Amino acid sequence: MDVATQTALKPRKKPRQARSEATVEAIVQAVIQVLLSDGAPRLTTTRVAERAGVSVGTLYQYFPHKQALLYAALDRHLEGVAVALEAACAQARGRSASTIVEAIVDAYVAAKTADAAGARALYRVAAELGASELVKATGRRIRAAAEAALSSAADLRLENPRRAVATMLAAISGLVRTVFEEDGGAADWRAARAELTILCRGYLDASARDGPRAEAEPAAAIRGKSPARQIGPGDSP
Repeated sequence: MDVATQTALKPRKKPRQARSEATVEAIVQAVIQVLLSDGAPRLTTTRVAERAGVSVGTLYQYFPHKQALLYAALDRHLEGVAVALEAACAQARGRSASTIVEAIVDAYVAAKTADAAGARALYRVAAELGASELVKATGRRIRAAAEAALSSAADLRLENPRRAVATMLAAISGLVRTVFEEDGGAADWRAARAELTILCRGYLDASARDGPRAEAEPAAAIRGKSPARQIGPGDSP
């Protein structure tokens, strides 16, 4: 997205008073409601204004068109995810790597499923909006918070923290998106949270610079051992 396009999608002005903030919040919430009830093709500024309980003229003071409304809803959602991850990472700093991973996974899944239906709908319109820069900016915030938290873990030292965090977060966001695309229910989200925690812990353990490694046995010790017995067809591995 070029700068001109991105600027055109942003609100015309920012609310400066509590009443104006409440109006904009009602409009953005109405975008999600109309998106869910009518679908993106039928979402219009008139429908959103009616659902928000404001005049079309009031809506136009802040949002010039339909795309700006959708962009605002996506921006609000991503901001919520970023804030939740930043808070969780800050609170988990200095704790064990396992605790930090669990905090990251829990915060990410919780933020994405706080309004699962709305998040699912926004996934579908994000690509059409061309909001890649907004998504990238959110990703940078989340990666920075996670990297700072994991770098503070007393029991983990990573060879390349930035790469490790990027890989871990890609795995988290990938599975979360898959569950959304498959219309997963509560049981699917519980399973996803558990599996992601296991996956991320194992990956970070394997990536740790000073993690446990098997020491090579001295040649004398090896010579003193009996030959290893071959596993037969009836043996368990």
